[in-house]
Amino acid sequence: MARTSLLVATCALTMVPLWSAAQNLSIGLAAEPSSLDPHYHNLSPNNMLARHVFEALVGQDVNQKPRPGLAESWRTVDPLTWEFKLRKGVKFFDGSDFTADDVLATVKRLPNVPRSPSNFAPFIAGMQFEKVDSHTVRVKTASPAPLVPINLSGFSIVSQKCAESSTTEDFNALRCLGGTGPYKFSEFKPADRVVLVRNNAYWGPKAEWETVTKRFIASAPSRVAALLAGDVNVIDGVPPTDIPRLKSDANIEMAETLSNRVIYFHMDQFRETSPFITAKDGSAIKNPLLDRRVRQALSMAINRPAIVERLMDGAAVPAEQVLPKSFFGTSQKLQPTGFDLAGARRLLTEAGYPNGFKMKMHGPNGRYTNDTKIIEAVAQMFTRLGIDTEIETIPPANFFTRASTGANGQPEFSFMLLGWGATTGETLGPLRSLMGTFDRSKGSGAANRGRYSNPALDAKLTEASATVDDTKRAALLAEASEIAFNDFAIIPSHYQTNVWASRKGFKVEARADEYTLATGITRR
Repeated sequence: MARTSLLVATCALTMVPLWSAAQNLSIGLAAEPSSLDPHYHNLSPNNMLARHVFEALVGQDVNQKPRPGLAESWRTVDPLTWEFKLRKGVKFFDGSDFTADDVLATVKRLPNVPRSPSNFAPFIAGMQFEKVDSHTVRVKTASPAPLVPINLSGFSIVSQKCAESSTTEDFNALRCLGGTGPYKFSEFKPADRVVLVRNNAYWGPKAEWETVTKRFIASAPSRVAALLAGDVNVIDGVPPTDIPRLKSDANIEMAETLSNRVIYFHMDQFRETSPFITAKDGSAIKNPLLDRRVRQALSMAINRPAIVERLMDGAAVPAEQVLPKSFFGTSQKLQPTGFDLAGARRLLTEAGYPNGFKMKMHGPNGRYTNDTKIIEAVAQMFTRLGIDTEIETIPPANFFTRASTGANGQPEFSFMLLGWGATTGETLGPLRSLMGTFDRSKGSGAANRGRYSNPALDAKLTEASATVDDTKRAALLAEASEIAFNDFAIIPSHYQTNVWASRKGFKVEARADEYTLATGITRR
């Protein structure tokens, strides 16, 4: 009996670390958040982390279709009023109940977060929120607004206490207990990691993982090495050059899908003299980016197939608009701009720049797949066009702040590489945010870092946002896309392919929105 007891005890002790390991998940992420404040910056790494800890009134499935979230149901009371029934029995991490007061406090905070590089005001533009009772909220609009439920899936609800008294610094220091999600933040080390622990009081299904560690590993080779060494279970942003090798490794599993993220270039279109553009001798010139012909020439000088084949190793698709054509509201008429260096030179000459000019291009280093390589390649393409192009890449957090608000509240750069992943599954949001006329009071142009403005585009977007019929709205959005991209409001380069790799036995849910969610990772 003693021998049997000893054997049982030994087995039990042996099983402890194995069981512990089975409850823990480690993920290597290509991009880190700029903040844990869910309202500070409408940025994919921020939004992805927020999904674990905070929840929206309306949730999204893997295809970005709306589903119940903190609101159990919704309906139209009349053409100008939506009613949302809030879920009862939901508690914040501090033990307080979730009610309509938290919703009203949240929407009041959204447009007023200090120093936000890109806020969430566009999601509630033109909406008035009213409390009916403790668990009913009504949203009133000046005209029919079919996208209210979809827009309410784009931002997180926090407790009234956090909304009214917590700063971004409080969120980063984990002093706000105003979340309701399946996980809680337990540790945050900028540039290193964030640790999540399971919320055992969660109102929904219990999360599979007890602890989730998300490590920020910007270097792609280091991320792959960490996976192969078993230091992490899953990585996102698999570098294209490593995909064939990882697919052939019996210890590795892969998941992939076409992304909703477009990599594009924003251009200064609001200053007569742009800060990083001069004549070739360094003297001041009128901002050439104000001329459509110059913008078109720059687009024609970019060899998109070469970027896809040589830099992205085929893990991308040339882009012509904000979303791939399979998404709602895209134009079937638009095509990627063809590479035509001779034609681009003729356009520059017609615009009055036969000898080109000098320009500095800015971008983040390590935010998007091969972003620095893309910037270098495009700079060479522009130089062949006759535009002497220098580059400067900047750590993402600093880059986005300077690209959005700079030192004087205005975008700082002249020409910049960026990316945009749609928060919802149709084009209205990105068109309004990236190319709508910048207007904080209307929630338009929140991420319009070139300050492009076109009344015809604004009018079309306004009409689309008030059109209930899906077929008619899709047609209006397609027309809006044609207005924007035929005017070269921004220059799209390509859509990324999202690729994840995991240790054998871990299954990753591939998502078009690029989110690497612990709730979407399971053991086979």
